[in-house]
Amino acid sequence: MLRTVAFAVVACLFGPVVALAQGVPGNPATGPRAQMPVSQCQAIAETIPRATFASARPVKTTELARREEVKITFIGHSTYQIESPEGVVIATDYSGVHRPTLTPDIVTMNKAHSTHYTLAPPAGIAHVLHGWSDVPGEKAVHNILVGDTYVRNVATDIRAYGGFEENGNSIFIFEMAGLCIGHLGHLHHELTDAHYTEIGRLDVLMVPTDGGLTMGADSMSRVVQRLRSSLILPMHRGGPPLDRFLAMFDGRYDVVYGKDDAITVSMRSLPRKPQIVVPPGL
Repeated sequence: MLRTVAFAVVACLFGPVVALAQGVPGNPATGPRAQMPVSQCQAIAETIPRATFASARPVKTTELARREEVKITFIGHSTYQIESPEGVVIATDYSGVHRPTLTPDIVTMNKAHSTHYTLAPPAGIAHVLHGWSDVPGEKAVHNILVGDTYVRNVATDIRAYGGFEENGNSIFIFEMAGLCIGHLGHLHHELTDAHYTEIGRLDVLMVPTDGGLTMGADSMSRVVQRLRSSLILPMHRGGPPLDRFLAMFDGRYDVVYGKDDAITVSMRSLPRKPQIVVPPGL
């Protein structure tokens, strides 16, 4: 037990731990003994789920502090553009309808509607990650390391044909600069304990607030509260559905209406009280 806790604390303080594993399609590391990262977000959450984390690193200069910053821009619908400190660009739920301002290195997609995916992404995108498998019922599995960014997914079901289609959606998790950033995709059901264990810690959470196309405001708010993220970024639908979602938190979260679609976040700048930041373009 002590060894497990020590491993988790080291991962938290000193960045992603690298382990030897089989190569994964789409990962730049290839070969029978390719190096793959171990999720620090998942390891910490499983080992000490109620811990409060503090950094033992010395305070850095302004220039060095910028290397810990992640820029997140709301592009439209459920597409966010995420830029890592080393310049890795991600576009979530990429369909080509809402185009990121930069050419992404990684795009993630989900199957529920055509506004969440495209089968013909532009050439030049190195990593196109589908949140579903082409084999019915099987889970899509992604574990890729690009520069300073590690991307993995947790599969969930979607509504289809009057019932549910297994594993048609993925919650994508992006780990960079010590942050754990999660995108719920087109989540159609509340999560199980197994899902929460697999997801782990999420500091920043992108959540659909449409009030019914994914889930009702009450169900979605329960997922948000269980994940205990510091920063909540709404997506998918504004107006009255968003208002109903915000009303579920009853002062327990601060609500900030952003003046710009872009925010910059780091481990040091995460709010002490959970905060919902509504982009002006929603």
